[in-house]
Amino acid sequence: MKNKIIAFIPARGGSKGIPNKNIKKFCGKPLISHSIKYALNCNLIDDVVVSSDSNKIIDIAKNEGAITIKRPSALATDTSTTEISISHYLQNIKEKPKIIVLLQATSPIRPKKSLDIALKYFMKEKFDSLLSICPTHRFFWKINNNDTLPEYDYMNRSRRQDLLPKKQQYIENGSIYIFTNHHFEKTNNRLGGKIGHVIWPEEYQIEIDTPLDFLIAETIYKSLNIE
Repeated sequence: MKNKIIAFIPARGGSKGIPNKNIKKFCGKPLISHSIKYALNCNLIDDVVVSSDSNKIIDIAKNEGAITIKRPSALATDTSTTEISISHYLQNIKEKPKIIVLLQATSPIRPKKSLDIALKYFMKEKFDSLLSICPTHRFFWKINNNDTLPEYDYMNRSRRQDLLPKKQQYIENGSIYIFTNHHFEKTNNRLGGKIGHVIWPEEYQIEIDTPLDFLIAETIYKSLNIE
């Protein structure tokens, strides 16, 4: 399968913010199960791969229908990057996929059928990489030493309904990244080259890093009736 498309879900066992975060029950199912199901529901995905150092996560992933790869604990530390887990996977398979979809288990809130749409757009436009983003209407500031510096014109504070498209800011929501294997092997990064994007509504922006994030995400998930 020269044009194979795989969904790759990294999920290490350790988590300081939320113990056993990737298998903690989220709306009745282990958190990682939501990303596996999302990938399996995409008509364009050939394989769903879960990379983990945890036997518990691997067992859950297998039961959900994913292929698994055991990651060495040295590649699943607090400082290990997602790119390291992708490289480990690619180095341990014979047949390289053409396209890789990276799904982060900590961003489980995704629109129905959005992966099919994103992949078709990615292939049609021949992007090297693509990510999902959400609009934000926050006013950003930065601190430089003791200076408090705005990143907007507070003398002309825009109302949300008056915000011009060219002034709209977006945040990376961490839900999906799509990239070619060729691009990744050249750059060792999920992003770069000709970058595309898909825009999702603001309610899809949350990433789960803290117990509060978990509670908020569950509330949003239930309200959207994603199942």
